[in-house]
Amino acid sequence: MKKLWLHTVRIYLTIGLFFYYKKIKVVKESKIPKEKSVIFLSNHQNALIDALLIATTSGRFSYFLTRASVFKKPLVSKLLHSVNMLPVYRVRDGWSTISKNNYIFKTCTEKLKKNGAVALFPEGNHHINRTVRPLSKGFTRIIFETLSAYPDIDLQMIPVGINYQEGTTFGDSVALYYGNPISTKSIVSKFSNEEIVALRQTVQYKIKELTTHIEDNTYNETIKKLHALNVDYLSPKKVNRCIESNFHECESKPIKGNNLIKQFFTRILILNLILPFIIWRFYIKPKIKEVEFIATFRFTIAITLVPIWILFCSLIFVFNLGLIYGLTYFITVFLIALLSVKL
Repeated sequence: MKKLWLHTVRIYLTIGLFFYYKKIKVVKESKIPKEKSVIFLSNHQNALIDALLIATTSGRFSYFLTRASVFKKPLVSKLLHSVNMLPVYRVRDGWSTISKNNYIFKTCTEKLKKNGAVALFPEGNHHINRTVRPLSKGFTRIIFETLSAYPDIDLQMIPVGINYQEGTTFGDSVALYYGNPISTKSIVSKFSNEEIVALRQTVQYKIKELTTHIEDNTYNETIKKLHALNVDYLSPKKVNRCIESNFHECESKPIKGNNLIKQFFTRILILNLILPFIIWRFYIKPKIKEVEFIATFRFTIAITLVPIWILFCSLIFVFNLGLIYGLTYFITVFLIALLSVKL
């Protein structure tokens, strides 16, 4: 039943993301192992939406380590646990909660022992900036504890680079780059501090290759130049080469004019989804304090309230005009949504 539930959720999320993003590009440098224990290590720009993208594109059912603050409400906690999300406690959650991580890390070790998959964001927090921040020690602890308890396990690290064209807009595009698996045994043997440093440096270097990385001290100046050049952030290696060449080796995207047809379908879509749109625009969005949560909350509305509203309107057509009219309305709204995103 658990596998059936996970398959159902993944299919539903995949459909939702297909309608939410104009383009989802997935690049895998090599096949992701199916029968080995793996730990996905990704940059973190966009709150929960980052985890959903990995969950629907990696090909593995992973256990995701998620900030404990989102587990506060019992119903939400139960739902998150049902889709393999585990709470990770930080100092800001209170010193008394830190010890709870022992159980969470032990759970990860046991899942990896059974050739399972764990996914986490080693930067420790999210930020919309196109910068790979220093990595925390959390993932190294999981690796050390797993190899210490089960020395024969073939634990593979898979670096992931998530790249958004914009980051917060509806109908945005995103590219996920999965790097070649890295054997933890090639780095860890003595469980020393030097190996902790080596793990962090290896993973950070690889993530920097898989996503656009701009140094903090030149961030504002660099991002302005990249925007002016109209670079394609879905191709991070080209963007990084542009930066490294001091903007001499840069490729620009074709400049597109105003898409009047897209604007037309977007306005029609808003009219058909007027209640969800009003709730989003005037009730939920003003309460979002961190820009990194905009895509997550908008997507949540898109896969919960929007389908309910469309079904409700379709039933009104069915009861008043007949089944054919209801089905026609239902299909038409989804076609309008598709055109407003994909054009």
